[in-house]
Amino acid sequence: MYEKILVVDDEVSIVDILRYNLEKEGYRPITAHDGYQAMELFEREHPALIILDVMMPGMDGFQVCRRVRETSHIPIIMLTARAEEMDTVLGLEMGADDYITKPFGMRELMARVRTNLRRHAALTQHTETGEDAFTAGNLVLDTERFAVRKNGKVIDLTQRETELLKFFMSRRGQVFSRAAILESVWGYEALGDERTVDVTIRRLREKIEDEAGSPVYILTKRGVGYYFNDAI
Repeated sequence: MYEKILVVDDEVSIVDILRYNLEKEGYRPITAHDGYQAMELFEREHPALIILDVMMPGMDGFQVCRRVRETSHIPIIMLTARAEEMDTVLGLEMGADDYITKPFGMRELMARVRTNLRRHAALTQHTETGEDAFTAGNLVLDTERFAVRKNGKVIDLTQRETELLKFFMSRRGQVFSRAAILESVWGYEALGDERTVDVTIRRLREKIEDEAGSPVYILTKRGVGYYFNDAI
């Protein structure tokens, strides 16, 4: 493997144990203990993935995530000691790909690192369906450029939001549970935090729908899950 993984946390013990486990898995960890050092390493070392703590002195994880997203779409897994939904919302708004709450199991975190790296690599290749674009009404997803347009205007989506939209548009009319979406788009089975799906869909609706409260593209099947409107 030998991918560089940037680990950012102000707790030295957490950084040390993450470094040890990443090296054991064949990665090359580089470490930082605050947001400013993290940005220096990100710009100099060009890591393949970032494991990023939320609560840090000075520049916190949300600020680091936002700055990284100005120039890069590499996977970001955010760590937090708090399980509040607002943290999840903020992390996803800043462009985080994944979210895990302390204390966490090392096996689970390593699995998420592998999955996010694998899926990010797959996104740099041509779409598996072989289609160059998906169109629904005035909404167009260009799979070659991984760009979304509505009425000809580019919509600023995160990589995860774009991947989620592609998942739905390529499977119109099919209803998927939160667990199925989490496994297909995030790449791992539901581990007790399916609200990540709800938050991401809510954010996606706010960007692609005329009225997020009355969606016409991504619809809800009460008690079941979500689906893309195949009547458009």
